[in-house]
Amino acid sequence: MKPLKDIVVLDLTRVLAGPYCAMVLADYGCDVVKIEPPGEGDDSRAFGPFVGQESAYFMSLNRNKRSMTLNLKKQEARDLFKEMVKKADVVLENYRPGTMEKFGLGYDELKTVNPQIIYAACSGFGHTGPYAQKPGYDILAQAMGGIMSITGPEGGEPVRVGASIGDIIAGLFTAIGVLMALHHRTVTGEGQKIDVSMLDSQVAILENAIARYFVSGSAPKPLGTRHPSITPFDAFKSKDGSIIVGAGNDRLWEKLCDIIGCPELKADERFKSNSQRTQNFQELYPYLNDAFRAKTTAEWIIDLEAAGIPCGPINPIDKVVADPQVLCREMIVETDHPVAGPVKMAGVPIKMSATPGGVDKPAPTLGQHSAEILRELLGLKPEEIENLRKRQVL
Repeated sequence: MKPLKDIVVLDLTRVLAGPYCAMVLADYGCDVVKIEPPGEGDDSRAFGPFVGQESAYFMSLNRNKRSMTLNLKKQEARDLFKEMVKKADVVLENYRPGTMEKFGLGYDELKTVNPQIIYAACSGFGHTGPYAQKPGYDILAQAMGGIMSITGPEGGEPVRVGASIGDIIAGLFTAIGVLMALHHRTVTGEGQKIDVSMLDSQVAILENAIARYFVSGSAPKPLGTRHPSITPFDAFKSKDGSIIVGAGNDRLWEKLCDIIGCPELKADERFKSNSQRTQNFQELYPYLNDAFRAKTTAEWIIDLEAAGIPCGPINPIDKVVADPQVLCREMIVETDHPVAGPVKMAGVPIKMSATPGGVDKPAPTLGQHSAEILRELLGLKPEEIENLRKRQVL
């Protein structure tokens, strides 16, 4: 039994932010009906890399869902969608604000069809404000939301974070919003609209960068891997690569000094407290850099872990997907796609003792479940469904 079993989600989203939200809900039991335009489907079906003709990108974000096609440019399709809304709990969309209203399917219209519907919209800049009509992409959210300005080598140019966190964080916040709205509806019987902006979501995760700005009056800049207020909390070159070390308090710092063979640093007034080490990091780092070059990363990890000092390697992706901890936690799973065959992807990160989530079904082919869904939700007969196809509604 998954925790969100029996929750029906009509998913109109495409590419990443919305599909990521829908995937999280599907992984934990929601019946996610992915509604795609006929012919092409979700734009990301055309994004590489490909396994044969199937997009691995699409398959990694749309597992556990069912797909049906619906041509919302036709009034008959919009009428069908409204009938489906009567049987649904959640509608997800990530169109530019105003698009659903042009279809006659905005929240104000749908809540008259089903007052308990939860309508979740995830867009670049939200449904209000001067930027509402701007198109939104991950790199814009990262750039305009500040995360790029604090990411990159110290003294270098800002860079985009390697994963699409502009989309992914917005997708996660949208999923959280849906869960809160479902709880509110359980208590009150009321549905509501959820409006999540990619830009808002990036601002929300800036944490100490905003705090530092308001305290100091200076905009933070990229620091490489160095932490702005904890020292040492950084990557250091070892004999054969790099090692991450996080000595997050004075007790760990003193242990570190002994392990790296520099006990005299414990008594150095420049480095006695974390704030002093952070203020004087340029004077401290030559000692650390010289010390860490003496051993390999693996040798340092043995020594540091024995002392309880947080540390680790900088793993490339091939090491991540083979890591024994990652594998033990079932964070790499395999699905058997009807066309592409076996496909590996990330697993579910929230482990629940009584109602665990899981990856049970591969991503659907385009329109794979159209007839099944229309029979289940609307009770349509095979000949009625075939007529819809002939009229290019599906």
